[in-house]
Amino acid sequence: MKTSKVILITGASTGIGKETALRYLALGHIVYGAARSVEKMKDLVKAGGHAIKLDITDQASIEACVKEVLNNEGTIDVLFNNAGYGEYGAVEDVSLERARYQFEVNIFGLAAITKEILPVMRKQRSGLIINTSSIGGKIYTPFGSWYHATKHALEGWSDVLRNEVKPFGIHVVILEPGSIDTPWNNIMSENLIHNSQNGPYANMVKNMTKAQGRFKASPVSLMGDVMETIIKARKPKRRYMKGSGAFLVTVRKLFGDGAIDAITAMMLR
Repeated sequence: MKTSKVILITGASTGIGKETALRYLALGHIVYGAARSVEKMKDLVKAGGHAIKLDITDQASIEACVKEVLNNEGTIDVLFNNAGYGEYGAVEDVSLERARYQFEVNIFGLAAITKEILPVMRKQRSGLIINTSSIGGKIYTPFGSWYHATKHALEGWSDVLRNEVKPFGIHVVILEPGSIDTPWNNIMSENLIHNSQNGPYANMVKNMTKAQGRFKASPVSLMGDVMETIIKARKPKRRYMKGSGAFLVTVRKLFGDGAIDAITAMMLR
């Protein structure tokens, strides 16, 4: 009986993607990490994995990535859709061009590579697709309109996909990290400052940045533990939520939007 799985991970050059790749290699799986920077995946290769250059917004790049894995291994058992970033800034300040690119990376690129792999999983009547959403798919934070829009969309998209592919033996899991100590946080902050550090929202951005500095993110190893749980599960759960700030989802459920609005107001003053 086959125990090792062929796993493709997007966004594997840093953060949760890299942590997961190294964890899965240690468990004896065949791991392909895909990202724009192959150089940042040297440690993955040294650990016995494979690195593929991938631009998740380019269809030709997606097709080449999937083809390379299939040519080498003949199958793909697990797709971990982890590539993504946060285009933070006031709605008024973020250009629609950048907003569209946020959707290209976080939604349409993810959908494109999933569509490329689904025929393989359907044919073998098995597979696991893990989509990185966020607690941001359930709540909201100041200046994250476009990021939250993609994660809310991903939640619904994944729920529909799960029900469509279930008859073919394919599982769809939604990963909902809280605040995790990864380079994502720096990219988010840089985008926020670039987009809205001047103009009418400048003071709010300053206060938001200070508030973020006081917030302690969870270690990336926490998500590595979650990913181990998922890969070992015979029947994985639909959603896995862990990390700093996850309690806010419960706060919204119990006390409504007013509670989140009040917390937001405190962050901005």
